[in-house]
Amino acid sequence: MTSPVWHPFTQHGLGEPIPLVNRAEGAILHTSDGRRIVDAISSWWVTTHGHSHPRIVAAIREQAETLDQIIFAGWTHQPAEDLARGLRALMPAELTRVFFSDSGSTSVEVAIKMALGYWRAHDPARHRILVLEHGYHGDTIGAMSVGARGVFNRAYEPLLFDVGTIPFPVAGREQATLDALEQACAAGAAAFLVEPLALGAGGMHFYSAHVLREMRAICARHGVLFLADEVMTGWGRTGTLLACEHADVVPDILCLSKGLTGGAIPLAVTMASEPIFAAHYGPERERMFFHSSSYTANPIACAAANANLAIWRDEPVREGIATLGQRQQARLDALATHPRVRNARRLGTIAALEIGGVDGYLSTLAPRLLAHFRDRDLLLRPLGNTVYVMPPYSIEEADLDRVYAAIAEACDLD
Repeated sequence: MTSPVWHPFTQHGLGEPIPLVNRAEGAILHTSDGRRIVDAISSWWVTTHGHSHPRIVAAIREQAETLDQIIFAGWTHQPAEDLARGLRALMPAELTRVFFSDSGSTSVEVAIKMALGYWRAHDPARHRILVLEHGYHGDTIGAMSVGARGVFNRAYEPLLFDVGTIPFPVAGREQATLDALEQACAAGAAAFLVEPLALGAGGMHFYSAHVLREMRAICARHGVLFLADEVMTGWGRTGTLLACEHADVVPDILCLSKGLTGGAIPLAVTMASEPIFAAHYGPERERMFFHSSSYTANPIACAAANANLAIWRDEPVREGIATLGQRQQARLDALATHPRVRNARRLGTIAALEIGGVDGYLSTLAPRLLAHFRDRDLLLRPLGNTVYVMPPYSIEEADLDRVYAAIAEACDLD
């Protein structure tokens, strides 16, 4: 019987196989037909310490037996209180407020609404949102509006609001980006939203910490709110806890999700500076922040996130991240000599390269790459002809070898 499930980012008309995964541990997925699959992309960039980490599993189990769900509008619970305080202690001191939501897309929607609420209280004429070219921030309407326009959202164009797009800081042409941002900020923009240092779904584009630092300075100079979408880049992916640390900058609003729970269960937060909170604070009910969902700050998810924070505090996570980055660099250097490989690059634990020409997301090579990796028991999901590796930090040496050996073979695909 054909499954009634409609899968995300899946063209069912292609008839591609959809493996059934029974269990997972570390960087390995085990399927119903007995295959051992190396998860080389952390199951869409979420799994940091490895699947089924014992401390996170234990926290989920214990919390589920105590308090599973409670409304969060005007009510609270200890896992959320502990998590908010834990994040305050771990994240930049300027980010004093923690707003919970359910996904990366939602955390970005929340950030945009916070920024507009801030300007509603201070200068309603400032409402234009600026974004970085090639950005991707999710698939809800607001998140699509601030992402790159193209195949991802073409069908929904009538619903998307207008934004100002700043050109991506291509190496050697960074000044054009900074000049465009300066001009747009001087015109009275409300906020600038960026993925710091690494643009994910847009093609794993990297840019320098110097540019990030300069973009933050321009926004500060013109009073434009700086919003950092660290949904993908946070929790060590770029080599530091936050990508913003590379540039020693602190955003006005920070979006976190994915690795927040170690990847075990959905949860997101939007952290804001005190002036953002203050703009929504007062005796007038109409000034409150009008956003929520039924599962805001779900206790089980918060418990998982608290276990993740404990792992970051107690275990040598940063050392493991540094080691994984070095191990990937050696393998990436070997691939870079292949004549069909372009722009081999790495930032922290994210490695990427292009095979062949500049084909984009709908590259005809993409389905063959996907099948090539699937046939070799690897979970690698190329972005068009861009192949990237973003494994759990616990991946074993032999499995990492398998990943890069398969990429080397893929470079010779027609």
